[in-house]
Amino acid sequence: MENKVADDLQRIRVLNAEGTTVLDTPTGSYPKLEFMWRPVPCQHCDTPSCIEVCPVGATSKREDGVVVVDKDICIGCASCVSACPYDARAIDADAGVADKCEMCVHRLSNGVETTMCQLCCPNRAIVVGDLDDPESEVSKIVSGKDVERYLEHEGTAPNVYYWRSVPTSR
Repeated sequence: MENKVADDLQRIRVLNAEGTTVLDTPTGSYPKLEFMWRPVPCQHCDTPSCIEVCPVGATSKREDGVVVVDKDICIGCASCVSACPYDARAIDADAGVADKCEMCVHRLSNGVETTMCQLCCPNRAIVVGDLDDPESEVSKIVSGKDVERYLEHEGTAPNVYYWRSVPTSR
């Protein structure tokens, strides 16, 4: 509701252990069942593949690292959708333009340091902040935990980090 996302779009897919968006499905065999979810928003990459393929320059990276789409320029060609290895973009059929997570850029631009997803996550599993600030919560997590970046081998240098806060085996 914060970003008025069209009903048929997902700005953040949540994947289970099999890499599908089927939620609330455990893996393993009873009685050793596990749940694993991976929220996959735009990774706000250092070298985003979506920027170079846009024929009209509608996608850009702000100074703060947030990758955004200028919907006034976008022609809805879906080149960026195809180029994103994270499947984090889609075409809004009603508007005819590309859509993606923009980290609540309207909030960040107004000095609010949290995204709506961060506020709404029931387990407080989403942390947003300045990776260049060693005192930020996110920097402390990234430097102090065993973290991974999703599909890092794609060469886009994603800026979303994941760490398993709950042990997988008991």
